[in-house]
Amino acid sequence: MRSSPPVTDALLTALPKTDLHVHLDGSLRPGTLLALADAQQVALPARDEAGLMRTVFKERYRGLTDYLRGFAYTCAVLREAGAIERVARELCEDSFAEGVRYLEIRFAPQSLAHARLPVSEVLAACARGIAAAESARNRRPDVARDGHPAFRAGIVVCAMRHFAPAFGPGYAAMFEAYPALPQSEIFALASQELVLQAIRARDAGGLPVVGLDLAGQEKGFPAKLHARAYQLAHDAFLGKTVHAGEDYGPESIFQAITDCHADRIGHGTFLFDAARVRSPQIGDRARYVQRLVQYLAERRITLEVCLTSNLQTIPALRTLARHPFRKMLRARLSVTLCTDNRLVSRTTMVGELRKAVDTFGLTADDLRRLLIYGFKRSFYPGPYLEKRAYVRSVIDHADRVLAAQGAA
Repeated sequence: MRSSPPVTDALLTALPKTDLHVHLDGSLRPGTLLALADAQQVALPARDEAGLMRTVFKERYRGLTDYLRGFAYTCAVLREAGAIERVARELCEDSFAEGVRYLEIRFAPQSLAHARLPVSEVLAACARGIAAAESARNRRPDVARDGHPAFRAGIVVCAMRHFAPAFGPGYAAMFEAYPALPQSEIFALASQELVLQAIRARDAGGLPVVGLDLAGQEKGFPAKLHARAYQLAHDAFLGKTVHAGEDYGPESIFQAITDCHADRIGHGTFLFDAARVRSPQIGDRARYVQRLVQYLAERRITLEVCLTSNLQTIPALRTLARHPFRKMLRARLSVTLCTDNRLVSRTTMVGELRKAVDTFGLTADDLRRLLIYGFKRSFYPGPYLEKRAYVRSVIDHADRVLAAQGAA
């Protein structure tokens, strides 16, 4: 019988981890935000880290609108290539320091682009930051010896369910170019353009662009409006994830899977909430949810769960114990824990795991299974056989770590 060691913070740090759902523009170091704002003459509501954490990046928020307020400041300092490269490199470094060995950095490059910095250069700057971090980390003797898995990272581009001209120069240009088009068609075209740019960056530029995401308000902006963009990504063999079930119900998750070919779901918080099923064509809501859960389980469609940010943006949760993560585990769904926004949520991967262990009673074996899901369901930027070997090295290393802590 396998013994399971106590889950200490040292064990949480030592185990190899992924972070598949982390936003670049929500994960700056506070000191870097201050330095970049000073250099670029961007006004912030505070001039020191303590002030920023008190007024903008708080422990608790009133809701999603309050939570998103900080992105106006972070995006404002990420409209220079050097700033994007620096923040991407530092995000990799901070993640590596707590045992993350595979990272997928997501952001909307079109929101940072402008006349002097096209989307292609935004993506290239992020890729340079990743490459610098990979090179520096993987040369370290403690990574190379004893079969430690290498550090790798990829880029997931975010299309937006909706936007306005005020969101950035690139968005304003879309409205100027198509003044007679309905807004929904402009949103759809912008997503298609982003996918084509992402494919070109991967195939012609050799950048580690591995997937497509869809972010933004779900209610009133259904994922199916972006089905053409997702079909382009599907045809080009890009990984596909969709923010769904975060502020809408189970139908949003099903639409992401069917209309957008989603391989993974961002959040999925309201997966089990039959009361949020809205379609009058669905008579038995409970049966609909049951079948959707089974569909996800059988196809191993992974849920990217972000405990801290869900608690901060969904007032109805009130406490972490009410989060559906426990139900996800009982249903044996493929689940991986993620940070979402390290700065805005004031969290880390070790912090997310600690909360899961303390709230839901996870054992070391439970963690091993969850962490391996993250590596297996990643959009790894390399051939499949290389990914298999990489995952094998992760499993072997995780087992060595557990054995050193007393696991049989």
